[in-house]
Amino acid sequence: MHADTGGLAMCSPQWVRQRQCSSNTICIFISYVNIFFVLFLCNIINITEAAAARIKLPGNASVSAVIIFGDSIVDTGNNNNNFKTLARSNFPPYGKDLKGGMPTGRYSNGKVPSDLIVEELGIKELLPAYLDPTLQPKDLLTGVVIAAGGAGYDPLTAQVAGVASLSDQLKQFKEYIKKLKAIAGEERANFIISNSLIFVVAGSNDISNTYFLTGMRKLEYDVPSYTDLMLNYASEFVKDLYGLGARRIGLLNTPPIGCVPSQRTVAGGVLRECDEKQNQASQLFNSKLSAEADDLNKNLPNSRVVYIDIYNPLLDLINNPTKYGFEVANKGCCGSGIIEVTKLCNQIQPAGTCSDDSKYVFWDSYHPTERAYKIIVQQILDKYTKFFL
Repeated sequence: MHADTGGLAMCSPQWVRQRQCSSNTICIFISYVNIFFVLFLCNIINITEAAAARIKLPGNASVSAVIIFGDSIVDTGNNNNNFKTLARSNFPPYGKDLKGGMPTGRYSNGKVPSDLIVEELGIKELLPAYLDPTLQPKDLLTGVVIAAGGAGYDPLTAQVAGVASLSDQLKQFKEYIKKLKAIAGEERANFIISNSLIFVVAGSNDISNTYFLTGMRKLEYDVPSYTDLMLNYASEFVKDLYGLGARRIGLLNTPPIGCVPSQRTVAGGVLRECDEKQNQASQLFNSKLSAEADDLNKNLPNSRVVYIDIYNPLLDLINNPTKYGFEVANKGCCGSGIIEVTKLCNQIQPAGTCSDDSKYVFWDSYHPTERAYKIIVQQILDKYTKFFL
């Protein structure tokens, strides 16, 4: 489950014996006191390592890597050098609570679900963007984020935003597999892919932007038929992933998009209530996605296609913020909190940011704070991890 632990080789009894007896000089030099000190130190290291993974996998189950597709909820910087799009967040105040306060292209004040998933599983602290120019070959062994902020199941969504569509992300996945085989060999690469947790996070931009905000699909589709279109693309994408060796695939449903601050502002009236039309569209799509996940499991041998509900966990944070220690759920921390997102959420906008983002469910007008994400990720991993194994 963990990344390469070769650095802890000294913690094995074999290492101690080798250090004791590989030569007479070493045997004389190393006293029993030193040996016991090494073993004591190793015990401390092992305890620390075990504590790093909060989610305990049963028996001999393992997770080789985490690979994530989709949109800005999980993107960790793939749009940073894409100057065709405004869907970027590689500038302050984004990332202000990451180590060093550096903006990395994560659409939040700190870590996003991609990072929190691998952290909870004890794989690594941050899940890098596949297009990160500083990405190292060894990083591929434990997974990457291929998602692009602004993408959706509907290809038109990514086209309008000027970002990589799911079809483009699939091409990048094929490149990733090729690189992985060059590093690890074909047999190990196939094992990594089949034992990875692969998540798909999309649909929000389709509903909020492509259908309701711009109305670009309204002339052609009503809500039921548009959600059918989304579902068809989602199903085909899962089948394509399966064809490339993926077996553990998590499909996150769409959130209550009508309740995010920007949609309250645009469509919630004077009181900025939740837009129930968007929420109903999300619920309709989610019911179809859940049924489709069941069908895919039946028709894709040895697959674990898991439908993951984030709609209700996020809605509970929004409706009952004080239950979780939040104070503000209808505005973001950045700027006025009612409209600022991506380029509008910047270091020079007059309103600045809130004094304590831990009290806010949302960081900007569209994306939750790290603290809100952490609560949701813990809930979904506790509930759904067993279904992948």
